[in-house]
Amino acid sequence: MAKAAAAANPGVKSGVRIVVAGDRGTGKSSLIVTAISDTFPSSVPPVLPPTRMPDDFYPDRVPITIIDTSSKAEDAGKVAEELKRADAVVLTYACDRPETLDRLSTFWLPELRQLEVKVPVIVVGCKLDLRDENQQVSLEQVMSPIMQQFREIETCIECSAFKHIQIPEVFYYAQKAVLHPTGPLFDQESQTLKPRCVRALKRIFILCDLDRDGALSDAELNEFQVKCFNAPLQPSEIVGVKKVVEEKLPGGGVNDRGVNERGLTLTGFLFLHALFIEKGRLETTWTVLRKFGYNNDIKLADEIIPSFKRAPDQSAELTSEAVEYLRNIYELFDSDNDNNLRPAELEDIFSTAPESPWEEPPYKDAAEKTALSGLSVNAFLSEWALMTLLDPSRAVENLIYIGYPGDAAAAVRLTRRRRLDRKKQQSDRNVFHCFVFGPKKSGKVCIGEFFYWKTIL
Repeated sequence: MAKAAAAANPGVKSGVRIVVAGDRGTGKSSLIVTAISDTFPSSVPPVLPPTRMPDDFYPDRVPITIIDTSSKAEDAGKVAEELKRADAVVLTYACDRPETLDRLSTFWLPELRQLEVKVPVIVVGCKLDLRDENQQVSLEQVMSPIMQQFREIETCIECSAFKHIQIPEVFYYAQKAVLHPTGPLFDQESQTLKPRCVRALKRIFILCDLDRDGALSDAELNEFQVKCFNAPLQPSEIVGVKKVVEEKLPGGGVNDRGVNERGLTLTGFLFLHALFIEKGRLETTWTVLRKFGYNNDIKLADEIIPSFKRAPDQSAELTSEAVEYLRNIYELFDSDNDNNLRPAELEDIFSTAPESPWEEPPYKDAAEKTALSGLSVNAFLSEWALMTLLDPSRAVENLIYIGYPGDAAAAVRLTRRRRLDRKKQQSDRNVFHCFVFGPKKSGKVCIGEFFYWKTIL
């Protein structure tokens, strides 16, 4: 079932490895045994072997393996290795021993940072039943300063294995933090969606806006719901969704309150997802992202992007259909038809990609700029030719991001091998890879590295 779920939703992990760590006597092993067997153990070994929870234990049906760890100083190396392999870490303290809580911020959390363990952390107060009734304090009051200092803490919870209080919830929160992480989606400081999340949701909105009128009609909204959640929206539910946006969207735009006469706008669509996340319903946004092929890095999953196997004397080029599509894209975003694609216009083209692919070398400044610091159509196409030649999979990925309507894998062709070109004394290539040699300041950069044939320009 887990493999089937992962195949249906690219980017979903096929298993979650949760490592439980903490000071001696904080209840690590009892927590694990009680979660698995629903029975409090009369005795437990010093360290449990790796424990597998049933696949259907939680609704996501993703297998969970729980790793217990030793509290002995001589086993610190083994514990460190387990922590480095974790998908999530459960850090325990004992509710009846305040010093074990202090150790989280003085030892365990700094240790995770030193080991460069960058996974969600669930802080768990065990032995809740043993806490002194005269020392009752709220969990939020205790943990707020620690969570401010250590942003990697995803959730805090207190439990009792002896009295079966909130035991299943511990590993549910740990699994959820892995499968539906907050970090890639939401900035806790500013309480806003992160840029990459916004860009992905914008692409999804555009794909679902079938009539391209800038809003999701009731029919389009219903189709989106069926695609993502396998269930239609009732007319009253659609009315309710739009009412929530109209009533709760703070401020809105001058001409965009999130809903107009045509339906739900992009502003409203983004607001709904921010609202889901704020209310702890991250699985809703993650379900949408994964249905459209995104992984935990908010990029298209590797299995969606085709790979190209080339012989050393072969190169990759865009097909004439892909080039024509890019010409049309250029004309669409060059709104004043001055053959000058300004930086802001170029950013608009890639606003549905995780980021512009041309912000780093070798693409940054690879094409000659116009007098107005923009790109001519030839320069724009030459940047795509360069990316296709160097990394055809990345070129295809970005074609998908900007909405290429055809089979993106077929947008790239592999040229004939060079030895066959020599044999036939002719070439079928439109792009030539040229190495320029010469002394310093002899004008190599000005000549450029790539020449685009007139037949394609």
